[in-house]
Amino acid sequence: MIEKKNILGVGITNASRKEILEYIIKNLENFKKKLFFVTPNPEFLVLASKNPTFKNVLNRANLASADGIGVIIAAKFLGKPLKGRFTGVDLVENLCKQVAVKPITVGFLGGWPGVAERTAECLRKKYPGLKVSFAGEEWPNDLNTRQPRVSDDSRLQKSENQSLNSASLSKSRLPSDAQPTFSSSKSGLPRDNNLTMKQFNNETIDILFVAFGAPKQEFWISEYLEKIPVKIAIGVGGAFDYISGKTPRAPLFLQNIGLEWLFRLIMQPWRIKRQLSLLQFIWLVIKEKLSKN
Repeated sequence: MIEKKNILGVGITNASRKEILEYIIKNLENFKKKLFFVTPNPEFLVLASKNPTFKNVLNRANLASADGIGVIIAAKFLGKPLKGRFTGVDLVENLCKQVAVKPITVGFLGGWPGVAERTAECLRKKYPGLKVSFAGEEWPNDLNTRQPRVSDDSRLQKSENQSLNSASLSKSRLPSDAQPTFSSSKSGLPRDNNLTMKQFNNETIDILFVAFGAPKQEFWISEYLEKIPVKIAIGVGGAFDYISGKTPRAPLFLQNIGLEWLFRLIMQPWRIKRQLSLLQFIWLVIKEKLSKN
């Protein structure tokens, strides 16, 4: 298990991109239990400070890579430096590049109508060997009984099942506080969907990228991972919009100096309301620092 560091009550994985990718692929090649992967940014941590249920879901995740320069700066300020950040967009790109040469399948769930399909198409063109098992904005209901094969050490999966089902999320629908706050999409709740059924080629999905926006995607994964034929589920927020070309991404030099958020704000002025949560984040970090001194 990769080490986590507690940042404002949420465990953040302290690992490099290479270590995270190796951990995921190793788990798939020697499959013993399903993995739940989240990508917290400052908005996640602000919401988690107000919503104990969301905080619990984040802390049950096997991996939680820092998505956002704010988390990296805060961790260093609090004396808990992290090895680096791994945004949802970069995670999708890097994973697809690596698994394209392996017998590993991927799926794309969520986003605006048609965006998951366009994302899959873009990545298949970029990485010709990529094996896409599913692409759609909603999950088809009649696939929810199939499970991936597990190794003989089934006790590990049994333990994981109990952990994921122990909270109030075991209900058949998402809790009321699981509505998307950071990005918009369809509900994604399991139901019959002929379009997505046609795009599913009747096999287990090794890696499912879920783009419902936070906190909905995290609640959805926590609720349904053990009920669907998926080995690893990763919440990736608005990654599909950038990969598909629906939304332009910041130039690389802005990404490298941690100003991607500013580019997004300029391109999408409506984000100003979301940026106000950064003030809350800064206050939470300062308060945490003062409480330790």
